[in-house]
Amino acid sequence: MDGVQDKRRYVIGSLEELSELYKKPTPPTLLKQTDCITPPGRALIAASPLIMMATAGPDGVDCSPKGDAPGFVQVLDDRTLLIPDRPGNNRLDGMKNILANPKVGIIFMVPGANITYRVNGHAEISVDPDLLARFEVNGKLPRSVLVVTVEEAFNHCPKAFVRSKVWQAAAAGPLEGTPTHGDFVAHRDGGDADYAAEYNEKYKHRLPNELY
Repeated sequence: MDGVQDKRRYVIGSLEELSELYKKPTPPTLLKQTDCITPPGRALIAASPLIMMATAGPDGVDCSPKGDAPGFVQVLDDRTLLIPDRPGNNRLDGMKNILANPKVGIIFMVPGANITYRVNGHAEISVDPDLLARFEVNGKLPRSVLVVTVEEAFNHCPKAFVRSKVWQAAAAGPLEGTPTHGDFVAHRDGGDADYAAEYNEKYKHRLPNELY
């Protein structure tokens, strides 16, 4: 117990301690933040096929990927984004959070580009037929559309992507030993490697029909 208490001495617990540990952001870092989508931000959103969206509610936090063809997130106007909800696992963690706490954080990514665009705001879940119709694919509509009102937007520093070399690594394919979807299912069900391989093969053929 004494050892645990001793380690607590190293935990940052106040804004003052945090300010002492980290230097203040430079003026350009602060000036890049806007309360609307800028023209460069609009262009990056149009090029982005993948976002990460974070939400928080009384039962916890959620960070989920959402993706489709580049530009699948539409800019309705400089302060409004539309995000279709495509078929997923139906856990609805993020949706439930939004009902309790509409605050969302979104990061837009473009493969091969180290720059990202970050948007913070609040979201509503809409089933407006006109909005659903904007996202029809192969005759199928999304179940709902998230309408995000932008409160903060800014481009994000590329250092994390540079350090991780994520796009270079992606070109080479997954690292040897990276678990597959089937590996997680096999672990859940108590299956072996053959069980995982069989699941992956079936899922590969099933997936194209479940995207929309």
